Formats: sequence, structure tokens, C-alpha cells
Amino acid sequence: MDAARAAVARLWPGLTAAVEELGGGITNRNFKVHVGDEVFVLRMGGAKTDLLGIDRAVEYAAGQRAFEVGVGPEVTAFVPEEGWLVARFIDGKPILLDEMRRPAALERVAGALRAFHDAAPIPGRFNPWEVVEDYRATAQANGVAIPVQFMSAQATANRIRQARGDQMLVPCHNDLLNANFLDDGSVRIVDWEYAGMGDRFFDLANFSVNHDFGLEDDRRLLRAYFGLERESDLASMRLMRFMSDFREAMWGVLQSGISELDFDFNGYADKHFARLEATAKQPEFERYLSLFG
Repeated sequence: MDAARAAVARLWPGLTAAVEELGGGITNRNFKVHVGDEVFVLRMGGAKTDLLGIDRAVEYAAGQRAFEVGVGPEVTAFVPEEGWLVARFIDGKPILLDEMRRPAALERVAGALRAFHDAAPIPGRFNPWEVVEDYRATAQANGVAIPVQFMSAQATANRIRQARGDQMLVPCHNDLLNANFLDDGSVRIVDWEYAGMGDRFFDLANFSVNHDFGLEDDRRLLRAYFGLERESDLASMRLMRFMSDFREAMWGVLQSGISELDFDFNGYADKHFARLEATAKQPEFERYLSLFG
């Protein structure tokens, strides 16, 4: 808390501010800051987050773009040398998992995702195949043993990449956990630290798997997003659910070797390896691959 108070004193010199820590962060510390009649969130980047592929300048640019298209909070300050990011506090409520499955919520969420995907380009690139390989190499460099599941998962990942081929790059969030959505009358998305130009189907799949969507939920999401239903879109999203879990699994592997936080990163990795293996064993998985020739 002392570091946060010192940061607040630099960001709002001479002003009286009240500071309270917000829970929920794993890689960063977040603080709610009251300054006069205004309320902000101060995000202080965690140690070694650059090893996770996080570029704070890209996060800042993505946050600005999200605000421009009405999806994210207004970003009011960025101190790159400290890794500090300040945004206006959103006085919104969470959108619960069950609510996310309802048609009205899906329409609103799909509209928010589409607005960002259709926005002007942002800096940075997010390629999940490169991300998992970078995480593997960095984990090994930090003395972490790579799980035996990696080689099989990598082989399946390469099949997905070969089947789908190159995809159009659009601005993507790439970390669509339920906690990153708020409703203040509009759907807002926060925490843009993994944002970059990428594959919209990774974002859609990441949202789907993080909200425990089933097949019919995915069909409804795609109809809300595209306005029609195509089997190739469904195949892309179901295949990219595998890539979402592969990224999460290797994130956990790397974090187990570099993070000082009291968190079960090995258990986190095991959970996602188990889920991606279950995904690859589903009868329709091979059919989805075959749809792309």
C-alpha cells in the first residue's frame, strides 16, 4: 500500500486522495483512488510481467482504442517507466456466468467484441502459437520442467494452424475472463494487458471457454456476433478453444517459475491441460479440422 500511496502522490500532486486496494489481480496490483469527486483505478504492473509477453505501451494503446469505440473505461494517465496505468473507475456490476448465456446478454457482449474487432489497428501482435512457444522457452530458461503434455498439445496446435491457415488480423483482447466484463448500462471490458492484433476467433473461443459454454451456447454467440450461422465459424471457434486452453496452461507453467505470488500455478496449468485434452478427444474435433480441407 505504501507504493500505491507514493504513486498517487506523484500522479495527483498536492491533492488529497483516498486509496483502497482492489482484489482479484494475479499479475498486477489494482487500487481504487478517490480524488475529489472523481474515482480512478490505478494499475501497477507486477514484477517480471514482460516475461509473460505483456507490453504496457500496447496495453495503454489498446485501452485508448477500447474507450474510443465505447467498450472500455477512459484511460487518463500512463507512466511507462513505472508500469502505471490509470483509468476512470467504472461503477458497474458483474455479468454472471448464467446471465452471459441469455440472448440479451450475448447480443450486448457480441456487439462490444465486434466493435473492438472492427476498430482501427492497435500496436502489438498476439499469435497463440508463438505465445505458447515463448512461454515454453522462457519457462525452461527459468528452470521449469515442461509438462509431458506439451509435445502432444503442440502437435495438435500445429494441426489447427495448418488446417485454418492465415487469418485476418484485428484488434483483440485475448483475456476475456468473466471478471473482465462490467455492466454500467453498456458492456465494458477491462484489463487490456494481453491485447494485440490477432485472430477474432481466438477472442471468441477464449470468451466461450472462460464462460463454460456448450455447443449450443457457441452457436448463439456466433449468431449474435455475425448475424448468421456458418459451420466454418463454429469449427474455427471450437478449434480455437483448444488454443485458448493451451495458452492458459503454458501461462501457468511459466508463472510457476517466475511468480512470487501465493497461487497454485501448477494446478492452474494442470486444469487447462486436462481441458484441452478433453477438447481434442471430442468426436467432432476431427470433423472440424477436416472442414478446412
